[in-house]
Amino acid sequence: MAGGLALLLPLKWASFWLGAALRTVPVMWRCVLVCTVAFVGTSLAWVVPDAREDPSLYNLGVGIFDVTGPAAGVNMMGYANPAQVNGGIHTRLYSRAFIFDDTQRRVVFVSVDCGMMGQMVKIKVVERLQAQYGNVYGHDNVMLSGTHTHSGPAGYLQYLLFDITSLGFIHETLDAMVEGIYQSIVMAHESVVPGYVYVTSGDLLETSINRSPTGYLNNPEEERAKYEHNTDKTMTLLKLVAEDGTDLGMVNWYAVHPTSMNNTNKLVSGDNKGYASQLFEKAMNPGALPGQGNFVAAFAQSNCGDVSPNTKGPRCIDTGLPCELSSSTCNGRVHNCIAFGPGKDMVDSTRIIGENQFQKAWELYHDAAAVKISGPVQFAHQFVDMANYTVHYDDGSTGKTCTPALGYSFAAGTIDGPGAFDFTQGMTEGNPFWNMVSGVLQKPSPEQVACHDPKPILLDTGEINFPYAWHPRIVDTQVGRVGQLIILPVPGEFTTMCGRRFRDQVAATLEGEGVPGAVPVLAGLSNVYTHYITTWEEYQVQRYEAASTIYGPHTCSAYMQQYAYLAAAMVKGEYPEPGPAPPDMTDSVITFLPGVIFDGTPLGKAFGDVIAEPYPLAYVGETVTAKFVSGHPRNDVQLGGSFLTVERLTDAGSWQVVATDASWETRFIWDRTSSLLGTSVATVKWDIPKDAAEGTYRITHTGHCKTLFRGIDQYHGISKSFKVVTPSWEANQVRRAHRRRNSRKSWWRRVFRL
Repeated sequence: MAGGLALLLPLKWASFWLGAALRTVPVMWRCVLVCTVAFVGTSLAWVVPDAREDPSLYNLGVGIFDVTGPAAGVNMMGYANPAQVNGGIHTRLYSRAFIFDDTQRRVVFVSVDCGMMGQMVKIKVVERLQAQYGNVYGHDNVMLSGTHTHSGPAGYLQYLLFDITSLGFIHETLDAMVEGIYQSIVMAHESVVPGYVYVTSGDLLETSINRSPTGYLNNPEEERAKYEHNTDKTMTLLKLVAEDGTDLGMVNWYAVHPTSMNNTNKLVSGDNKGYASQLFEKAMNPGALPGQGNFVAAFAQSNCGDVSPNTKGPRCIDTGLPCELSSSTCNGRVHNCIAFGPGKDMVDSTRIIGENQFQKAWELYHDAAAVKISGPVQFAHQFVDMANYTVHYDDGSTGKTCTPALGYSFAAGTIDGPGAFDFTQGMTEGNPFWNMVSGVLQKPSPEQVACHDPKPILLDTGEINFPYAWHPRIVDTQVGRVGQLIILPVPGEFTTMCGRRFRDQVAATLEGEGVPGAVPVLAGLSNVYTHYITTWEEYQVQRYEAASTIYGPHTCSAYMQQYAYLAAAMVKGEYPEPGPAPPDMTDSVITFLPGVIFDGTPLGKAFGDVIAEPYPLAYVGETVTAKFVSGHPRNDVQLGGSFLTVERLTDAGSWQVVATDASWETRFIWDRTSSLLGTSVATVKWDIPKDAAEGTYRITHTGHCKTLFRGIDQYHGISKSFKVVTPSWEANQVRRAHRRRNSRKSWWRRVFRL
C-alpha cells in the first residue's frame, strides 16, 4: 500500500500543475487539446508497459480462435479434386496469433490451419483491426501464414483459378477465416504482458522426403554438397515466457507438407501440423479442451514446396513396383504412382508425422541451451508487381519475371495427389491437342512463351481476366524482426534449395548492414498465394513444382533480391514505397455452389432425435457411435462451438464435456440421405482414449436446420448414457448379458415382421 501511495504522489502533483496550466488556455483550445490527448492515448495504449530498459524484455501476447468454416458440402482446398467434398470434421482448424512488441514497434505473426493465406482474407483482417485499433496494425506488420493443410474448406481465394473446383467463391469460408484470425489477434492484443523470447533449433529426421528428387539433383553439385539432406530437416522454435515465469506460447517453423491425409479424405482436418499443435497445447493446458487453453502452440510452415510427409515414398499401386523416377508414372501415367506415409492408413500416418513434430518441439522447448532474443522489433513491407520484376545478377546480366502461367506438368499433380488425363511430371514440350484446348481460353503470345521457356504453357492465366483475374500480379513482400530472429513471410511454396538460397541471401545482407548472427526463418504460404517457387535449375526440369512457378524461371532470384532490399531498408530505418495496392474483388467474385434450400426429417422424427444409440457398455480403447437426425452443417458453421460433445457424469451429478468435434479422438460425419426430402444423418464416433476415466458417458449433437417457412433454427440431441470400463472378467460377463438381451429383442422383431 505504501508503495502504491508513493507512486501516486507524483501523479497528483503533475495533475495539479497541468490543471493550472490549462486554466490559462482559452476554452476552445482546451477542448481541442483534451480530445487530441484522448485520441492519441487510445491509439497508443498498446505501447504500455515500457519494457525497453532491458533490450531482451518484450511485450508478448498470444491468442487462438476457430477458423473452421463450412463442415460439409464444400470442396476442400489443396488437391484440386472436384470429388473431394467435405462431409464432417475430424479436427477443427485454428488461427494462432503471436504479438511481439518493443514499445516502439509491434509485429504480429499468425499461423492459420488452412490451405494457404488469401489476399482478400488479409485485406479484410487488416480492415477489421484498423477499425478497432487504428494504425496499430496494418499490412506492414501483420503476417498471416497458412499451415497448408489440404483438408480445409475451399473458396476463400479471390482469384478465379483457385475457386474452379469449389464451384466459385464460398463466403462462409472467407467469413469464418476473417473472423477467427481477427479474434485470435484481438485475444493476443488483450493479453499482452512483459516477457522473454528464446530461440533454438534442431534436426528432425524420418518425417519428410523430397518428392521431386530429379529436380533437386539438377541444382549445382557443389551447392548440394553443402547439405547432408535433400530437404531441410531443421526445426527453428521460439519459446515465449512471461516475466513472472508463466509459459505463454510456442511457435516453430518446419518444412513438410500437411498431406498425410490424402485426397480421399472427406473430414476437415488440420493434418499433421494441426495434430502436433493439439498435442503441445494439451500438454501445456492440462484439462483444457482443444482451442480453449491459455498456452498457444503453432507448428508453422516453411519451405515445403518439394517436401512430402509420405516417407515410404511413391510406388505403383497396381504392381507394387517403384514409379518411373523422372516422370512419376506407372506404365506412362501418373494415376497409380502414389506415395504413402509411415502408418497403416492416412489417419495413422497423420498421427505419426504429427507426433514426430511434437516430440522434437517438446525437446527444443525444454532445451537449456536456447538463446534469449534481444534487440529491436522492426518490419518492412512492399507490394510489388511480381509479373513485371527485373532481377539484377552479380555478373551484370538481368532477368525478368513473367505474366502468370501454368505448365503442362501442373496438371500431372504430385506423388501426394496425382493429376488427370495424360499429363506427366517433367514435360518440357506440349502437344497439339492440349495446345488447342488451352488456346480456347487464351493463346499465349510469343513473348509469353519465350519468357516461360522451357515451360510449355497449358494455362495462360495471367492474360485471362474474364469474368475476373485468374491469378495475382500484386503480391505482399514483407520482413519482420524480433531481435536476431528474422521472419520472412513469403507468398507461396518455396522448394528446399530455393529456400536455402533465400535465407542465406537475407542473412548475408543483414551481416553486411551490421546485424551479424541473424536467424532467418521462412514462413511459407503467407499473405497471398502464388503457387510454387523453384530455383532456375529446378525450373529447367519442369517437375510439378516448376510447372507451377507462375512467374517464370527467375522467380526465386526475384524474391531473393526483393527481400534482401527489404531487410536492408528495415535495419536502416528506411520505409520502402508501399507499391501498387492489391485489388479487393469482393464485388466481382461469383459462385455456382447452391446454398441449403431446406432440411427435412423422416416421418415421425424430429431434428436431434437419436436413430442409433451407443452400446450400453464400452471398453477403453473401443469406438462408440451414435447417429442423429440432422440438418445441413452449412446452416451455421458454429464458429467457436461444436457439432458434438462427449460428456461424463461427475460425482456431483452434472455432465462434464470431455471431448468436442475439435478433439483428435472424435469424428463428426454428415450424410445427406435424401436430396429430394432434405433428410440428413449426423454420425458421431468417439475413440475412447486409453486414459479415459471409467464412468457414465453420453454423446450430444448440436446443429441448425433450415425449414421452408421458419428459417434456420437450432436443435439439440442427446444419446442414452453408457458405461465406459476397462476390460475385465466382470465387464465381459455384463457385456455378454447385454448381447443376450439384445439378441432376444432382435428375434422377436424378426418374428413380428414375419
